[in-house]
Parts: sequence; structure tokens; C-alpha cells
Amino acid sequence: MPLHVPPAPAPALRSVLTALGSPTAVREARTPSLLRHQGPVTPELPLPVHVLEAITATGAATRLAGWRFLIRSGDRSVAAAETTLTADGWAFSHFFEGPYIPSTEQALRQAETLTQAYQPRLLSVPGLYMLTLWLHGDCAADGATGNPAATDILVPLAPAPPGIAAHQPHRVADLLPTLTRRVTPAPLLRQTA
Repeated sequence: MPLHVPPAPAPALRSVLTALGSPTAVREARTPSLLRHQGPVTPELPLPVHVLEAITATGAATRLAGWRFLIRSGDRSVAAAETTLTADGWAFSHFFEGPYIPSTEQALRQAETLTQAYQPRLLSVPGLYMLTLWLHGDCAADGATGNPAATDILVPLAPAPPGIAAHQPHRVADLLPTLTRRVTPAPLLRQTA
């Protein structure tokens, strides 16, 4: 079933295109694969990046942190670009590379084999240094808003935290209890004098 990639805000895309056209922005990125790359590159697969703010009894609360674009050359991604919302609107934040790029591509290919259509998003769990592909069941939803539904799918990207398998899809309702135990700090032990 095809994925329904939400459209990125036009100013976010423009900011990435401007940064890609700027030798200074590319050179200062210190992204070796982007620096070495010769030829045209294009920003593709814009995914909204949501941050897990809280886990409640009724689910998870998130906030939109930005949009991530995979920077492709031919048939492969050479880097990624992230944008952020500022007081003046959407702005380019930074280029980067690393294991989350091929892991994101792998998770997207995996999601395309599912029988149900989904809207892909990214969900960051800062307390676990974890990033997941969030497959939202409402394909017509605004990609910039909303919280994970119990029936949505989360696919942890590699590297995943210990005890959580990368690329193993989980329903939100099934993974949230694990995240709750892992994110919630353990109570401090009382010291006796």
C-alpha cells in the first residue's frame, strides 16, 4: 500500500533548497558525504518530526519540532536536512548524516509492504535517544498536528535503545507501556543515616 507523505510547508522546502544552493552552508555542514558529492541533489520525502512530550494514561502527547528532508542523489540518500519553526517562519536548521538516514529508508520500504495505507512521520523520544518512524493511520490528517493513536504503528530506527529491536513494528498501544517504564525516572532510594 503506498504511503501518503504529507506536504511540507513551502517555506521549509525553500529554506532547504536555498541551503543546498549555498556553498557556505554545505561547506560548514561538515557532512562528508555531502561535501564529497558531485552532481545534483534534491530534497525528497519530507517527514514531519514530532517530539514525545509526555505519556499519559490516554496515550502520548507530541509537538512538532520540524521537517526532515532526505537529500538524494540518483537512487541513494547522501544526507538529510532539517528545518525548524522560528518566530519568522520555517528556517533551515542543519544538514547531517549517519545511521538514521539508511534506517529511515529501510523503515519506509518496510512500511510500503503493509496492507493498510499510512501517513509517515518521525517521532523522537528524547528521554531514550530514540527515533521512530510513526505510521499514522489517518492519511488525510495534517502532518504537523496530532498525537499517536493507539492503532498507529511505531517502527524504531537503528540504532535503537537496548531492549527495543530496530525495525520491529509495534502498535502504539503495545509500545507505550515499555516507553513509559523506560522514560519515567525511577524513584530515588531513601538513604538512612
